[in-house]
Amino acid sequence: MKQLALDFASSPQPTLDNFIAGRNGELLQHLKRLAARQAQERFLYLWGRPGSGRSHLLKGTVAQLQRARAAAVHIACTAGTRLADGLERMDCVALDDVDRLDDEGQVAAFDLYNALRERNGALVAGGAAPPVQLRLREDLVTRLAWGLVYQVHALTDEEKARALADYATGRGFRLLPEVCEYLLTRARRDLPSLLATLDALDRYSLETKRPVTVPLARELLHAADRRGGASGIRNSGARAGD
Repeated sequence: MKQLALDFASSPQPTLDNFIAGRNGELLQHLKRLAARQAQERFLYLWGRPGSGRSHLLKGTVAQLQRARAAAVHIACTAGTRLADGLERMDCVALDDVDRLDDEGQVAAFDLYNALRERNGALVAGGAAPPVQLRLREDLVTRLAWGLVYQVHALTDEEKARALADYATGRGFRLLPEVCEYLLTRARRDLPSLLATLDALDRYSLETKRPVTVPLARELLHAADRRGGASGIRNSGARAGD
């Protein structure tokens, strides 16, 4: 197999337009209004499990604001994150994984929230649980709960299947239901990884002049396994030999 087929393309940059809404339609519309500077509520907290699309939404909101020449930044928080000076002058700050901040970072996030509110800025934060379940300073938890709080619902398998089928149609081929089912059970299940796998499968189909079938998908994933998992596309729950 040629190197090209195994060079799994990175996922498209997150935007609000390429986010598959599923049950998150109301949230997506509010973020679009926020990015257009038309939202009445400028403080949001989004929570959801890994793979739900929470980070996609935060990054997409910042990207749309930046395209409109607004001052916006996305910050992936960790225990060692130190918030830079001047963030209070931004139009919007997105604090991703805010629940990972250490004590010093929590104090800074609390101060930033207050400063942005005074200056008519916006803050969108994301975490793994609703505010009342966060193990953070009480005053920061209170601030995070003041604005709108949304759970980001992960796509169901049916929604992922529709998204994959639509994506394949956009690339000019029909994704057979059995191929979609194989990818959902054998590849990584988050949508960006599934789309990257579908891109690689399409390229391999064109290179080999073979249709996109389950045997072709199996061949590609097994070859990726032999090379060390090519971007971690293999579902950890897949059985050897599948």
